[in-house]
Amino acid sequence: MQPSPTMTPTEFRADIPALQDGTYLNFGAHGPSPKYVVDAADEFVREHEYESPVGDHPYETAFRAFDRTRERVASFVGANPDEIALTESTTAGINAVANAIDWQPGDVVVRTDLEHPAGILPWQRLKREGVEVRVVKTEDGRVDLERFAEVVTDARVACFSAVTWTHGTQLPVGKLVDIAHDAGALALVDAVQVPGQLPMNVAEWGADAVAAAGHKWLLGLWGGGFLYVDRDVAEGFEPRTVGYRSVETPSDDPYEYAAGARRFEVGSANPAPHVALREAINVIDEVGIDRIEDRVRRLAGRLVDGVPADRLLSPSVPESGLVTIDVDDPATTVERLAADGIVVRALPSPTAVRASVHAVNTANDIDRLLDGLEQEWELRKHNAG
Repeated sequence: MQPSPTMTPTEFRADIPALQDGTYLNFGAHGPSPKYVVDAADEFVREHEYESPVGDHPYETAFRAFDRTRERVASFVGANPDEIALTESTTAGINAVANAIDWQPGDVVVRTDLEHPAGILPWQRLKREGVEVRVVKTEDGRVDLERFAEVVTDARVACFSAVTWTHGTQLPVGKLVDIAHDAGALALVDAVQVPGQLPMNVAEWGADAVAAAGHKWLLGLWGGGFLYVDRDVAEGFEPRTVGYRSVETPSDDPYEYAAGARRFEVGSANPAPHVALREAINVIDEVGIDRIEDRVRRLAGRLVDGVPADRLLSPSVPESGLVTIDVDDPATTVERLAADGIVVRALPSPTAVRASVHAVNTANDIDRLLDGLEQEWELRKHNAG
């Protein structure tokens, strides 16, 4: 049960220094942190470096921090602590799973054509080992379930996003997981666009593994990622990168992997980003994920309503804060908007710009972007004429 909200989005915004000047609409790439998230990381580093060497023990201080964050992440996403590994990023999590499978020539991996490079490159590398990578073709950010079922037949792993970074559409994760499982494949979900803007429950999804990170919608720091792995599924993974945090007893020969997802943690990583992740999750709960989701959709709806229908590449009824808009020259458009203090990003495919609307945005932010885009379109018409 989520705690009752105690902070409004407006109060939240006031605590984020980067949002005090300009119009920031790029949370799908990077979420600027509030002061207390940065302070939490700073305070931990000071304790770890100034106090624990003599007053405690640096490793014990770090391990306690890892354990607390693992527990906090687990409660936030509907998992058990032993099903959470603390990683650097979504990319690190997907690679960890990809590298823990004993691949054989002829094995099959399935992904969609909507994946971020984090969900493409690890499988592309496996082609060198004779692994076949099949790509499910999609339309308008949607996956046809029958087509997915046809492609995933005899696959070993299926990898897909929960929310597409290209269109902001929500994929039917539970249904895709069921189809993958019916085909005998493991289901790995890239969920990085979910936590912090939408409710997330990995138990409801039923996926074997879910990779995510806290530096986008959670407004945490870079380096604070996490990987969920079903506790039973984890026993079948043998990570290729092994360290004292990956095993039950580091001095044992032969070693035994740690139970559950912790086998994917390796060695002396910096705990500060994960301390910040824990604080970021606490703050999101103070605002309330349901309140955040509602405000995100209302603000994204305001943006969608102001975009000509033939320019809108995302759903006309927003499914997330990601809104993709067709422009003639995305890179130039991004630069021109940035010159006016409006931050969005260009996408490589589709050829478009993407605005990422969070609950800490305002109606004025949306209107400023729409004014900037309208000027862009009028300029194009003038030049064409």
